[in-house]
Amino acid sequence: MLSAYKQQLRDRYLSAPVIPAPDPWRPVSRPMIPIGGLLGVGFALDPVSGNDLLMVVSSSGHGLFDASTGERLDRDHDPDDDGSTPTGADLCCPGLGPLAGTRVRIAGLFGGGLHTTTDDGWTVQVVSPEWPDHRVLLSADGGLCRGPAGERWWHVFDANYSELRAAGFSPSGRTLAVATSSDVTLFTRPGPAR
Repeated sequence: MLSAYKQQLRDRYLSAPVIPAPDPWRPVSRPMIPIGGLLGVGFALDPVSGNDLLMVVSSSGHGLFDASTGERLDRDHDPDDDGSTPTGADLCCPGLGPLAGTRVRIAGLFGGGLHTTTDDGWTVQVVSPEWPDHRVLLSADGGLCRGPAGERWWHVFDANYSELRAAGFSPSGRTLAVATSSDVTLFTRPGPAR
């Protein structure tokens, strides 16, 4: 039996429609990138441009994407067995393309996590008012999600069709990724003011 408070939270999340992320967030030009058998994702910075890169690990290999456009930069269909999945204490996989020679932390089926806050106060939460389905909430109120959706918090993604693997920000705070077992959805914004 749910307490009155928990029932109120559940009702608030269930009644919130999926709405676009607020300014300055915008979906990338390819907002949903299909990735069958997705196991996990991780962020790294491009060593030349400093842009956010997203590494995707799936049952079909590894891919590297420009997180601001969704463009695939590199692909490895057959990674070495010792680095094909993010196992071990660091949950890392070998980088590819401009990240060759580095290791990238991966969050998803094997564990780990992405950043849940940015330096300038954005928060991402995953809630499950209709478990096993997950909803991703973006908020500017520290994750309190008070008041009506669309004012200080936004229901930006509903994983009612696929299993959620990870949701969170890049370390720079410029990208928000939501990864399911079948795709990745990316939101981006200009760099936070310092």
